[in-house]
Amino acid sequence: MKAPQVGFTVFWLLAAVGSALAQQSPTSSPEPVRLGLILDMSSVYADVTGAGSETAARMAVEDFGRKVLGRPIEVLVADHQNKADIAGAVAAKWFDVDHVAALLDVAASSPALAAMAVAKAHDKIILMSGPGATSITNEACIPTAVHYAYNTYALAHTTGKAVLQQGGKSWFFLTADYTFGHQLEADTAAVVKAAGGQVLGHALAPIGTSDYSSYLLQAQQSNAQVVGFAVAGTDLVNAVKQAAEFGLNQTGQKLTGLLIYINDVHGLGLQATQGMLLSSAFYWDRDDDTRKWAKRFFERLHKMPNMSQAGVYSSTMHYLRAVQTAGTTDTVAVMRAMRDAPINDFFAHNGHIRADGLMVHDMYLFQVKSPAESKAPWDYYKLVATIPGDEAFQSLAESRCPLVGQK
Repeated sequence: MKAPQVGFTVFWLLAAVGSALAQQSPTSSPEPVRLGLILDMSSVYADVTGAGSETAARMAVEDFGRKVLGRPIEVLVADHQNKADIAGAVAAKWFDVDHVAALLDVAASSPALAAMAVAKAHDKIILMSGPGATSITNEACIPTAVHYAYNTYALAHTTGKAVLQQGGKSWFFLTADYTFGHQLEADTAAVVKAAGGQVLGHALAPIGTSDYSSYLLQAQQSNAQVVGFAVAGTDLVNAVKQAAEFGLNQTGQKLTGLLIYINDVHGLGLQATQGMLLSSAFYWDRDDDTRKWAKRFFERLHKMPNMSQAGVYSSTMHYLRAVQTAGTTDTVAVMRAMRDAPINDFFAHNGHIRADGLMVHDMYLFQVKSPAESKAPWDYYKLVATIPGDEAFQSLAESRCPLVGQK
């Protein structure tokens, strides 16, 4: 009669110990909050997005504490090679297989628009600081997208207007033959025509063009006062270098880059770019806060950050704070928290996200310094004007986004 009692006691003790061990040692860790960046890591935008945008996102995750809601944060990075189909395929795999909660950036407009379609189908958040197409917050707008750093409308209404005010009334465009270039030319041409100027023609160049001679010859023969470069990245650098070799600036034609990053000025040198007007949402030497953050960035990559890279850091922090506020990674709740909170950091002051997904903030008009004016490496810009966000960006009244006016 004693044996059953002993067996029962041993069984009870083993069960109690097992239960205690189970409570002390969880069998699994919480699943990471995975965030993705689909960037140009190897082509014409690698210098202006690429490793710099990845670095900015990782800095934000580190500064946030590497965890949110008690879950570790994991950053995934892919190279879309400037191909929309690759960007779309990566986004679909990340959402379906890897359970990525949000995309922190998709560099270049065509890949970004492809990834937006996937994000919409999966009800996922997508933040964008690299692409510029105005259609992102117009015809192609979705409820889960935020266009953060700049767009082609803002570039046209800052740089374009400034060049017109200096007397550049007739324009010829050298344009990238894809979404971004087409929209940058269209937005700038609208500004030119509204001011009574003329567009005398354009030349369309494929992405990655190495020889711009035929396009520059058309620009020269147009006798336009302004040659507007609606290209970006290494395409812009190559085009401006070849324009100088062609002697376009010596014939009195004004060369105007409609999207110039500080990386481009660094690559071209002050001798070639001095006096150029450009617009940007960010400059590393604007104030103490921008200098402090840029110094940390420089220590990692040995180059100063540009507006797209600074935008990735700011938008990543804004997203993570929204997740913390919402207490969940649920898309609707996080988007609501992102829209409710103003953006006040080194990148933007009193920035806010509108119904069309545009993050409205001040833009800055700069002029590139001469070699004599520059006092140190990367000391390239002098501030000409600060353009309030409501003036720099398209108004909601002009918006073609179907979400505007919806409740």
